[in-house]
Amino acid sequence: MTDAKVLDHIITQTLDSVGTSREKIFEIGERSRSEFEDLEKELKKIRSKVATVIEKTDRTMMHSRFSRNRLAEVSREFTRYTNQEVRQAYERANEFQVQLAVLRQEEMQLRERRDDIERRLRNLKVTIDRAEQLSGQMSIVFDFLSSDLKQVGEYIKDAEEKQAFGLKIIEAQEEERRRLSREIHDGPAQMMANVMLHSELIERVYQERGIEEALSEIGSLRKMVKSSLAEVRRIIYDLRPMALDDLGLVPTLRKYLETIEERHQIPVVFKHFGQEQRLAQRFEVALFRLVQEAVQNVIKHANAKELSVKIEQKTSNVSLVIRDDGKGFDPSSLQEGTFGLMGMKERVSMLSGVLSIHSKPRNGTTIMIQLPIQEEMQTNYKT
Repeated sequence: MTDAKVLDHIITQTLDSVGTSREKIFEIGERSRSEFEDLEKELKKIRSKVATVIEKTDRTMMHSRFSRNRLAEVSREFTRYTNQEVRQAYERANEFQVQLAVLRQEEMQLRERRDDIERRLRNLKVTIDRAEQLSGQMSIVFDFLSSDLKQVGEYIKDAEEKQAFGLKIIEAQEEERRRLSREIHDGPAQMMANVMLHSELIERVYQERGIEEALSEIGSLRKMVKSSLAEVRRIIYDLRPMALDDLGLVPTLRKYLETIEERHQIPVVFKHFGQEQRLAQRFEVALFRLVQEAVQNVIKHANAKELSVKIEQKTSNVSLVIRDDGKGFDPSSLQEGTFGLMGMKERVSMLSGVLSIHSKPRNGTTIMIQLPIQEEMQTNYKT
């Protein structure tokens, strides 16, 4: 068996294992999220019950104090009252004492349950965050293996080429890790730190200003948690949108570009020509990544006022055109090691395609890509 075949066999087994692990992590995250929501609802009810019990306790304490004063008066002037009045005074005082003891016991149990739920919510939040993080990491691994490493065997000819390619892969991994680390640190990690501080504040607010103020703070906390979850899901979507597997290239591109338009406030025109049909997975992933890299370059460097993406599907090939009206540049002045364009060129080259860049300073940029797909077209797409 050749080295390439051995590598393909290893990658296939690894993909199966990674895919299974990713599904299990997702299930854990969903179960934890469902339990988190149920506990939040229960916590809200318990806090309402605590407030009600405290109110009842205060009223009972007042009645108990009055009944004890009445009992003291009867005891001091025993001869002035009938046996019936004395017995009623004793029974009334004892009744309020029993009610007060029951209410205090109920309040203690409710507080213990509330504290237990709050601890469980904190633990579940950690589990959810970890599951989200691991799911994103597993998606990166799965995407990397399925879309890139399957092609490695075809291009590895000798040990020197293997070493050079391995170094490029490591560089790409480290760059992606740095970018992902920055996004998580500046986004979800900061939000989670704020959530922890806010949760501690809520307890003080409850003790010092009462349940209504605390409930108001909880509403603010819930918004922070939702914002954090949205940010995590955005990062995961940027890494690998699940819609690419479920819906295909064109719907995923349309949704991605709508998100770019909304997030960065830049008009984006998307047009599709030809018959919309599924392609082999490696082509769909490659085309999406090419658009993603080109669009990110426009956002970061072009200072463009408008962006257009056009894709045309034919029987024998797919053509892709990304054009912006930004500041442009001189293609001949680009450094050979520019990672974004280098990655695009390598990806297109691996698929036997052609990539060309047309740009002039202050005159925008046009990237044209053409990939041959005649032998790879799948009208009935299967993952």
